Amino acid sequence: TVLMCRGKAMRDFKGPDCRFVNFKKGEAVYVYYKLIGKSTELWAGSVGSDFGYFPKDLLEINHNYSNEELELPTDETDFVCF
Repeated sequence: TVLMCRGKAMRDFKGPDCRFVNFKKGEAVYVYYKLIGKSTELWAGSVGSDFGYFPKDLLEINHNYSNEELELPTDETDFVCF
């Protein structure tokens, strides 16, 4: 897993289910994947020890770690709660 960038949450976010990561405005969010396909508005990353999806437009990028963008095609099976 490549850490792509770090950003700051521009507002609070509470995801609809366990696949999403929740954060508060101002928290640091680390981005690992940018999803393409059906979910182009979602990125995957972590806040503290929590990992999950979040809307990319809630993040203000303030540091890029990798020039390689890792884009993952998504399908329905990627979005399952256990």
